[in-house]
Amino acid sequence: MSKAREAAGGGRIVEVAPERLSGWFDRFAERNGGIEDTAASATEVVVTARNGTTATAEVPFPPLEGSGPPTIRLVVQAKRPRRIGLVLARLGAHSIGIAEGGKVLVSRTDRHHVHGRSAAGGWSQQRFARRREGQARAAVQDAADDIFEVLVPRAGELAAVVLGGDRKVLDQLRADHRLEPVFSLASHRVLDVPEPRRSVLGEAAERARDVPVVIRDGVSPATGR
Repeated sequence: MSKAREAAGGGRIVEVAPERLSGWFDRFAERNGGIEDTAASATEVVVTARNGTTATAEVPFPPLEGSGPPTIRLVVQAKRPRRIGLVLARLGAHSIGIAEGGKVLVSRTDRHHVHGRSAAGGWSQQRFARRREGQARAAVQDAADDIFEVLVPRAGELAAVVLGGDRKVLDQLRADHRLEPVFSLASHRVLDVPEPRRSVLGEAAERARDVPVVIRDGVSPATGR
C-alpha cells in the first residue's frame, strides 16, 4: 500500500493492492467502531463507519459486476486477471508496455534531450525557444510512433489502458488519430510518476492494479468537527 496523499475536497487517498483489500476493509471497520452502511454504484463503493468516517473505493475497470455485498464484489473484481496497456510520458521521455498481474510482458522506453527554459532575452531567447519547441515536438512524435508500433496492434488484447506522467504530453499523444484504439481504452486515472524509465514502468504495472480509496474522517457530535 502506498503512502497516503491528500485528496481533492479533503481527506486522504491510499492505494490498496487487490490481495490486501479485504483485510484493509476489516481493519477500517475495527478502527472506526464498525460499519454503519455500504453503498455501491457502477464506479465506486462507499463504506460508512459508525463514527461517520467514510471510505470511498474506486471500482477498478468499471462497471462493478456480480451480486452480493459490494466490498466482496469489489475484491473479486480487483483480483480478476486482465491484460492492460501502460503509457507513461513526460517531456523528453516515455515508457510504454503491456502488463498482466502486475508484471510487464512487453515494453519500450526511450529518452530525448529537450532543453530547459532560457533566461536570456532578445533574438537569442527566441532562437532557443524555437529549438526547444522542435525538440519537444520530436520527442512527442517518437513517443506516438512507439505507441503505434507496440500497443495499437495489440489493442484488441487489452482490457484497459492506464496512463501516467504529464497530462499535457498525454493530451498531445491523444490528439494523434493513429492512437485512437489505445486511448479509447484509457481510464480517467493518471498515475503520478517520475521520469519514465523501465523500472518506473514496472512499478506502474503494479500500481495499475491497486484500488484507490478516499478516506474522510467523520464529524464528532460533541465538537462538530
